[in-house]
Amino acid sequence: MSHEHSDHDHNDAAWKHDGVRVIPGNQLDANTAQTPGMNRAAAINFARVGAQKLWAGTVTIHPDAKTGAHHHGHLESVIYVVRGRARMRWGEQLEFTAEAGPGDFIYVPPYVPHQEINASPTEALECVLCRSDGEAVAVNLDIEPVEKPESVLWVDPTHPKGGV
Repeated sequence: MSHEHSDHDHNDAAWKHDGVRVIPGNQLDANTAQTPGMNRAAAINFARVGAQKLWAGTVTIHPDAKTGAHHHGHLESVIYVVRGRARMRWGEQLEFTAEAGPGDFIYVPPYVPHQEINASPTEALECVLCRSDGEAVAVNLDIEPVEKPESVLWVDPTHPKGGV
C-alpha cells in the first residue's frame, strides 16, 4: 500500500510549517466567490493552507434576506447552522423547501439550484460551510421562483440593504 507522503518525506522543521494549521476566526478571507445576499469568508482553501480537496469557511446571511439562486457546479456542500434559522429552497424553480436551525447540517448535492433564506427578521444566520474541492465555484442563476416567499427581502448588488 503506497502513500503520497511517507514518514521520510518530512523532517521536524517541515512539519512545523506544513503540519496542522489553525486559522483564527478573525483572519478569514472574504476574497472568494460571492452570491448576492450572503457574505462568504474562506478559512481553508488551497491559497491559504494548500488544501487540495476541501474548501471551508463561514457564511452570514443578514436578517430577512435571501440569496439569489445559484449552484456550485460539481462540488458537494455541507452547511452547519451555528446561529439563526435557515430556510433552503431548491429545484429547477426553487419549488422545494426545508428549514434548519442551530446544530443542524444541510447537504447540497452537485448542480442543484438552490437559495439560502434567513427565516428570521431580526437575527443574522451564521453558518459554517465545507465543500468537496478547493475551488470556490458559485454559479449564479436567473430563476423565476414558483412562489416568492413573503416578507423576505432580496439582497443583491442593486439592493445591498434589501429590496422587494
